[in-house]
Amino acid sequence: MKLMITTAAVALIAVSAPAAAQMGRSYSPPPATPQMTTPGSMAQPPQSAANGQPQPAAPGTKPIHLSSEAQKAIIDLQTAVNKNDVANIPAKLAAARAVAATPDDRYAIGELQLKASLAAKDDPGMFAAVDAIATSGFVDAATSAKLYKSLGGQFYNAKQYDQAIAAFQKATTVDPRDTEAYTLMGEAKFAQGQKVEAATDFQRAIQLDVASGQKPDEALLKRAVSVAYEAQSPMAVDLGREWAAAYPSPDSWRNSIAIYRNLRHPDEEGTLDLLRLMQVTGAMTSPHDYALFAEAAADQSNFNEAQAMLDAGQAAHLVDPSSPEFRDIFAGLKSKPKATAADLQAAAKMSPSAVNLLHIGDRFYGMGDFSNAAAIYRQVLSKPDADKDVANIHLGMALARSGDKAGATAAFNAVTGPRAEIAKFWLAYLQQHA
Repeated sequence: MKLMITTAAVALIAVSAPAAAQMGRSYSPPPATPQMTTPGSMAQPPQSAANGQPQPAAPGTKPIHLSSEAQKAIIDLQTAVNKNDVANIPAKLAAARAVAATPDDRYAIGELQLKASLAAKDDPGMFAAVDAIATSGFVDAATSAKLYKSLGGQFYNAKQYDQAIAAFQKATTVDPRDTEAYTLMGEAKFAQGQKVEAATDFQRAIQLDVASGQKPDEALLKRAVSVAYEAQSPMAVDLGREWAAAYPSPDSWRNSIAIYRNLRHPDEEGTLDLLRLMQVTGAMTSPHDYALFAEAAADQSNFNEAQAMLDAGQAAHLVDPSSPEFRDIFAGLKSKPKATAADLQAAAKMSPSAVNLLHIGDRFYGMGDFSNAAAIYRQVLSKPDADKDVANIHLGMALARSGDKAGATAAFNAVTGPRAEIAKFWLAYLQQHA
C-alpha cells in the first residue's frame, strides 16, 4: 500500500520589467513582486487515514504517492524541515535522495529542499531544489519553467543578475516556447549592461509569439526597439519596422523611420523616399519634418513637390512662412518654375535618358499624378544604364499610391542592395493601406 500526500500549487509570480526609457518616453510595466513559496500541504507530516487507505487529495491539488522504499526517509526529512532542524537537514536530505525511487519521491524531496533553502536564504540550495523538482518527472515543462522564472525573479530582485540569468536560461531550456522566459532573461541582461544580448532575447520572444500565431505585445516590441537602439544594434531597424507593421501609428512610423535614418545614414534619395513614407503614414508631426522634406525635394529641383509639402504643412498648422526655419525656403521656391503635366510629357520626349526620365517621374509623383509617374518609371527600367533599385522603389511608391498592391509588391521586392531595407518599410505600409 502506498501512502498518499497532497501538494498545493506553488505561487509563481514572474518578475516585472524595470522601468526603461523608450525612445525618449518613460516605459514602466505594471509593478509586481515575484515570490516563491513552497506548497502548504507539506507543512504537516503525511498521515494515513484510520482505515489504512491513502488520504484523498485536497481540491485543486495533485496527489503524491511516496514509494515504500523512500516513504520513511522523506517523512524524516519533512520533520527536520518543519522543525527547521538546520543541523540535520543535509543528512536527512542525502538519505532521502539515496532511496528515492519514483518521480513522486524526487518531487517531494525537491519541494522539501526548496522550503528549507528558502527559510535559510540559501541561493545555491534553492537552485538545486528547483533543478530537482524540474527533473523529477513529476511536473511538466511549463510548470518547471514557471519554477525557474520564479527563482530568477528572486535573484533579479536581489540584483543577483548572473543567477537570475542562469535561472531564466533554465526556463528556456525546459520550455523553449516560453516567451516570458526570454523577456525576463532580456531584462536581467539589460540590468547587467548586456544591451545587445538583451535585445536578442526580446527579439526571440517576439519571434516565438509570431511563430505561434500571436501578435506580440506592443510594450514588448517597444522595449526591444528601445534597447536595441540604445545599443546601436542593427537589429533595431528590423524591430522598429516590425513595431510599425504590427502597430501602425504616427508614433511608431516616425520612430522606426528615425531609427533607420540614424543608424543607416541614407543618401538624399533614400532620405526623400523615407520622408515620402512619413507623409503617407501621417508621421510628419513636426515643423522640422516639413522643412527637411521641402529642402530635399528642392535640392533635386522637384519644386512642385517641395511647394506641395509646404502647402500641406501650412494646412496642418505646422509650417509658418514667416518663421526663421521657413522664411528662406518660401523665398527660394517663390522664384522657381513649377512644371505642368504638359511640360513633363514634352521633356520626356525630348530627353529620354534614364536619369532625366527618373526626375520626370519624380515630378509626376510630387504632383500626385501617380499613373503617369508609374509609366515613366517603367520607361526608366527599360534603359540599360538605369539605377534599377531607385527606379523600382519609385515605381512601387507610385503603384502603392494608385492602389495597385500586386504591382507595388513586385516592384519593392525587386529592390536589392542597401535600398532593399527602405523597400521593406514601404512593403510594411503597403500591407496596411494599399
